[in-house]
Amino acid sequence: MANFGYVYIMTNKNKTTLYVGVTNDLCRRIYEHKNHLIKNSFTDKYNLEYCIYYEEIAYFDLAIKREKELKGWNRAKKEALINKKNPDWKVLVTETGFVRNQQQILRFAQNDGTI
Repeated sequence: MANFGYVYIMTNKNKTTLYVGVTNDLCRRIYEHKNHLIKNSFTDKYNLEYCIYYEEIAYFDLAIKREKELKGWNRAKKEALINKKNPDWKVLVTETGFVRNQQQILRFAQNDGTI
């Protein structure tokens, strides 16, 4: 079982609100956000459905520390972090996989190597 974690930043359609979170399964967590499975949560209230930043961290306890660090930052500092990795604020992760170079990379491939 993997010990790693993801710290991620979500935003809404108009990019007016940011949310920092941590998880051990980023695609599953994006699915939960996009489908508003946790009612009355911050991401539900502000329609935060777009993952525009993430970091994969080797140990989950370090991911939690990083999440707390980022949550303490002001918006300008968070925006600078996002802009370094994703200046166009494009969606980087969906509920079905990671997006790279405008192509979706699915989380699970068939055993024969095809998707």
